[in-house]
Amino acid sequence: MLTDEPLAHETRQMPKVVVNNIASTNEPVELEYEIIGSSKDPAMLLIMGFGAQLTLWPDGFCEMLANRGYCVIRFDNRDCGLSTKLDGVEIDMAGVMMAALGGQPDLLPPVPYTLSDMAADAVGLLSALGFSGAHIVGASMGGMIAQTVAIEYPQHTHSLTSIMSNTGESDVGMPLPEAGAVLLAEPPSDRQGYIDASVASMIWQSKRYADAHEVRAQAARSYDRSFYPEGSTRHLGAIAASGSRAELLPQLTMPTLVVHGRDDTLLPPEGGVRTAELIPGANLFLVADMGHDFPTPLWPVIADAIVANANR
Repeated sequence: MLTDEPLAHETRQMPKVVVNNIASTNEPVELEYEIIGSSKDPAMLLIMGFGAQLTLWPDGFCEMLANRGYCVIRFDNRDCGLSTKLDGVEIDMAGVMMAALGGQPDLLPPVPYTLSDMAADAVGLLSALGFSGAHIVGASMGGMIAQTVAIEYPQHTHSLTSIMSNTGESDVGMPLPEAGAVLLAEPPSDRQGYIDASVASMIWQSKRYADAHEVRAQAARSYDRSFYPEGSTRHLGAIAASGSRAELLPQLTMPTLVVHGRDDTLLPPEGGVRTAELIPGANLFLVADMGHDFPTPLWPVIADAIVANANR
């Protein structure tokens, strides 16, 4: 269960900041973000994944990182939560997937943004907050963005932690069919239907710790804050259009930790193993009883691992 106890550190929801522009639409990107901890401490930027709001980083987990001496920043990616949304911008998803999986980038239909643009958003947020760099932590698609930050902005990346993610290669760490079907299913638009359907996600969660009551509660919180499945389509387009990072990951030199749950069926642990193999000196932490989720009992060990990597 997620803790409902007050945070020892103040969680500050700050005014949105403009960090970028979407070239295809000239739309300014405004990011919703929160800060937990003291701005005098080193920054730790948390990047969440596919269609997932900043609130998917559990309050208690963020507090653990702040208590270990970090200024924790979590934010909504573009097209998600309370950040800029590209209402009505459509993409040829079938064409994107065909070009990406077929290894034919020249045939890629237009997409409004890629993981590189989302990485630029993250670095732009740090700059707007007055930080020259940060310890970059990403989960799922957020891990892909975090890897891209490390590749394209190594001078701003003090350390990298990639959680439950992969390298973008189409033949390793891809969703199992039953998990992929749940991910891509169109969610019900009504609140109760959305909440009831959320338990299907337990297919990729921890076998030991997954809790249907908490899954429903999190779905209710997410729906009430921002129900926006349209953005997930463009997130998927950004992933597909960005391709593999396998040729670039071996260039990384910052301390790197790869965390993956052994129960993960959405992005199976082979993706994490491959990521760690490609990054020189990376530490691989395969976590028993963890799926594509953050089970409360595992928060301390994951937080300690992230901090140990940041201190390398």
